[in-house]
Amino acid sequence: MQPLFSCDCHARERYVDFDTIGRDVGNVRIRHCLGVVRMEYETIAAVDLGSNSFRLQVGRVVEGQIYPLDSLKETVRLAGGLTTGKILERSAMERGLATLERFGERLRSLKGGAVRAVATDTLRVARNSQDFLAAGEAALGFPIEIIPGREEARLIYIGTIHSLPAAAHKRLVVDIGGGSTEFIIGRKESPILMSSLYMGSVGYTLRYFPGGRVDKKRLTEAKTSAAKDTERIKHVYTQQGWKEAVGSSGTARALVDLLEANHLNPDGMTGITREGLEKLAAMLCKAGSIDAFNVPGVRADRLPILPGGLAIMMAIFEEFNLTEMNYADGALRLGVLYDLLGRFQHHDMRAATVKQFVRRYQVEHRQAERVRETALDILFRLKRGATDETDEEILFLDWAATLHEIGISVAHTGYHKHGAYILTFADMPGFSNKDRARLATLVLGHRGKLDKLLDLPREDMVWRQLFCLRLAALLHRDRGGRSLPAYVARAANQGFTFEIPTRWLEANPWTAAALTEEAQMWRQTGFDFKVKSVASGSKKDK
Repeated sequence: MQPLFSCDCHARERYVDFDTIGRDVGNVRIRHCLGVVRMEYETIAAVDLGSNSFRLQVGRVVEGQIYPLDSLKETVRLAGGLTTGKILERSAMERGLATLERFGERLRSLKGGAVRAVATDTLRVARNSQDFLAAGEAALGFPIEIIPGREEARLIYIGTIHSLPAAAHKRLVVDIGGGSTEFIIGRKESPILMSSLYMGSVGYTLRYFPGGRVDKKRLTEAKTSAAKDTERIKHVYTQQGWKEAVGSSGTARALVDLLEANHLNPDGMTGITREGLEKLAAMLCKAGSIDAFNVPGVRADRLPILPGGLAIMMAIFEEFNLTEMNYADGALRLGVLYDLLGRFQHHDMRAATVKQFVRRYQVEHRQAERVRETALDILFRLKRGATDETDEEILFLDWAATLHEIGISVAHTGYHKHGAYILTFADMPGFSNKDRARLATLVLGHRGKLDKLLDLPREDMVWRQLFCLRLAALLHRDRGGRSLPAYVARAANQGFTFEIPTRWLEANPWTAAALTEEAQMWRQTGFDFKVKSVASGSKKDK
């Protein structure tokens, strides 16, 4: 059976063995609806590589809802192994890799598309994060994405909203992690404002409470620092406004447990309150150290980083003038699961972002569509009979072709460079750092010399995507919508072959010359690209 595609493009159905329709294949259920083949997973999983803890959440999909099947959590303290020079120490790496090996065993029965692993602040800032990722992916058995702060905020909001009762009002969601704190204002399922600040419970505890010592002076210093960071977003958030404040993830959960177990909140109030936080801070300062803080409700894994998280939360309450905050159990890992589910159900946030970029940068839609259709057609021809087909290769070629001219909004000269810059640094909801780098590489390489991409491994699928995109852009450079003749595109051991009717080449001499020049550039890069002119009707692409 040929690999399946999750798409709404009828042309792609020819690559599916329709004898499998209606049958279960492992963890994958195949459905055929209105002529569109879809791939759905009954069991999906999310892995959250946080700065304090690594978490695994496995869920069962039933009628568009996710029901928890299993969850694992291990305290790794990755942020605690980050040096002042932003180098992740070997001991922290080893703790993380050991955890990922155990997670990998639990996930071994799941298909690749059913698992999404995301890494957050510590791996965003660590200068040697790629060393950890290479080993981590091998240990886990699945790719790991480093996601930007705003993308982390978006996913946190999705997870939080799915664990709260439906409401029409705006909510402020605050998630204090080990290395960063995310702030989101949203209404229903739509985030409105998203921010990620570099302040977290692990980092603050190490910085302001060395050796676990706690006193009023240290607590004040930590609160003042967190307040200064929060002040950067205070104005725009208070202008937007909200009706309900919600805390999510480990720090908020730990504070709720402590406040309620020790009856520190005002009578009749639950969750997190300003009065409760102040009482808790007084108790912690009186104890003088983390080790001496022996009260009900303290979780062993949270106690070592409690002072940093408490100081940050108190600063947020003061800056945003909060008196109380509810708690929601759902957070990043649940958001990752629902975002992954959305990709299967054609609600992929990445596709929505691409459409928004088309509007923002005023892409010429008809030209982009011509290039996109031809690039995808060439890719399907090249991949015929291949065994390494993935949805991601098709999706990224689709998006890169759609966006390949966004740089023209800056300037036509060097527009591929401008486009790559935009994709590298713009906020792109749904896309990880690696995703954006991949799109930027495709846009940068779709024209001009290829030697700028020689650092890419020869086996990287980006080369095949680049071939399709470059060839499609070349064939449609006239921008007039001319019809293309029947052609043949094949993948060879060392490169590609492109066959096109001689009569058409003679009628289009500029394109013929451009194809010859393109073939020379590929050969200089080490690939063998052969352009063959054939008599019309003498070849068929089967």
